[in-house]
Amino acid sequence: MNIVFVLFDNVTQLDFTGPVQFLSRLPGADVHVVSKTGAAVTTDSGFSILPRSSFADCPQADIICVPGGHGVRNAIADAQIVDFVRTQARGAQYITSVCTGAFILGAADLLHGKDATCHWAYTHLLPMFGATHRPARVVRDGNLVTAGGVTSGIDFALELISDIAGEDVARTIQLALEYDPAPPFSGGTPASAPDAILSNLRARVYEKAATEMESAIKKII
Repeated sequence: MNIVFVLFDNVTQLDFTGPVQFLSRLPGADVHVVSKTGAAVTTDSGFSILPRSSFADCPQADIICVPGGHGVRNAIADAQIVDFVRTQARGAQYITSVCTGAFILGAADLLHGKDATCHWAYTHLLPMFGATHRPARVVRDGNLVTAGGVTSGIDFALELISDIAGEDVARTIQLALEYDPAPPFSGGTPASAPDAILSNLRARVYEKAATEMESAIKKII
């Protein structure tokens, strides 16, 4: 099973590294981490990732996954990235995204009329691509599977593994990787976060970031 992860500069590395760690253990998995030219891509964490190959050398995906990050603003305007995702999606069994990677699916005309999700700070932008936001960490609509922000990618991977190989396989991988979340604090969602922390984070980061994403989307629709 060819599992293709599409990378681009300024990607959020955990959007990618979380699910790939789990999906790489799916029986029969052949992981293809690709970028436009096969060159290394920058991440939001101060290091780069060297893909396995370029778009031109990538086989047809059975699962295509698009992570997010601030680099999505440029990626949705990059015809090579968007065309690659659109073309691969035609033959894929599963079309998936993590976080704002959903907007690249949207740019490839893959969200229209679908239920979907992404990072909480950007969910109000999903209707710009004809999608309906459904509040959940993982949302499935047919063969489209979208995950919320960053860490949701691990939950998405486990749900996909269960769907493909069965719950016992998913549980085995979950145990092998000791995925048993017990965060030291509550507040990982807007609904559970203290109001002061939420409003401060919105003001410092996400109001500007969401406005910039909206502007980028308006340029391509």
